[in-house]
Amino acid sequence: MLNVLFVTADGSKVPAQAEPGARLLEVGQNAGMPLEGTCEGQMACSTCHVIIAPDWFDKLPPASMEEEDMLDLAAGVARTSRLSCQIELTDALDGIEVRIPGMSHDMQIG
Repeated sequence: MLNVLFVTADGSKVPAQAEPGARLLEVGQNAGMPLEGTCEGQMACSTCHVIIAPDWFDKLPPASMEEEDMLDLAAGVARTSRLSCQIELTDALDGIEVRIPGMSHDMQIG
């Protein structure tokens, strides 16, 4: 099992566990995080936007151009923002820290 630490908008820390290969979106949803994932991982929205802790960001594969385009539409984007539907958990990400932005706004759905 891999460990994931979610940090909510109010600073609460919520630990979660996941199997290798799980998508961060589903792990967050199962842990009660407010990650909509409206498009069900098809990269057609930005409702699963998360901010990865800087220490972990460089351990992730780079975002695709499509993911970067969707992040442009997300509210509260930071340098280490990613779409959680695009992050597959691996052993190298055991212990990853993920911050949930204070608000989500999906420009596609409006």
